Amino acid sequence: MMKKIFYVAMVVIAVFVVLGVSSPGIPLENPPQRSLWMPLTIAGVVTSFERPESGVWVIAETKDLGTGYRKIVVTDDQGRYLLSRPPESELYRVVRGYGLVDSAKVQATPGKPLDLKAVIAPSPKEAAQYYPAAYWYSLLHIPPKSDFPGTGPNGNGISERIRTRASGLN
Repeated sequence: MMKKIFYVAMVVIAVFVVLGVSSPGIPLENPPQRSLWMPLTIAGVVTSFERPESGVWVIAETKDLGTGYRKIVVTDDQGRYLLSRPPESELYRVVRGYGLVDSAKVQATPGKPLDLKAVIAPSPKEAAQYYPAAYWYSLLHIPPKSDFPGTGPNGNGISERIRTRASGLN
């Protein structure tokens, strides 16, 4: 009988705990300011032409720490980014992404929102100067197998020493 009372008491306590923890909260009439509830973050929205830029890199960097510090975050589908716990030093932000050129460096302070502007590249060539080598590779025109072996500068422009397409790609 004591065992049964114990189990019932445990179930009742568990129900009260669950209801107490999961009960809906009362919304705040005056929500806290962003800088008060996120003192150790830098957050904002990246836009270009007044619309959010999704999937672009926001790069935070400094050289004030004795060694270089760089942290990269990526914007979500609404152009939002968040960098948590940046070091206490002069921290600069840059926006980088496909079709963009690097934005001007902007100084950031933890706890203060920082919206950034993405800079659209004037041409694909200029955009490729800022993005990784894989992007450059995607711009290459790979010659067909019929162009191998190369016939030299007076032929197809491929060196005569390159006998196969595979060796040309290497």
